[in-house]
Amino acid sequence: MKTVNSQKRIYRIMHESVISGVCAGLARWLSIDAVWVRAAAVLSVFMLPGITVLAYLAAVILLPRWSV
Repeated sequence: MKTVNSQKRIYRIMHESVISGVCAGLARWLSIDAVWVRAAAVLSVFMLPGITVLAYLAAVILLPRWSV
């Protein structure tokens, strides 16, 4: 039985950030290296620039910060 505290949450991780910690937080949530998420973000900017920028800005605004 899962409790509320055992749920996996996504945060912006500030101490591992390059810009605002969105990719680092997403990488930790997906349990993969942040380099892969950052590479996908860069590719996405070239393929779908408008949607990518809007999604990134939304994540910066909506995701809570986690700093250690």
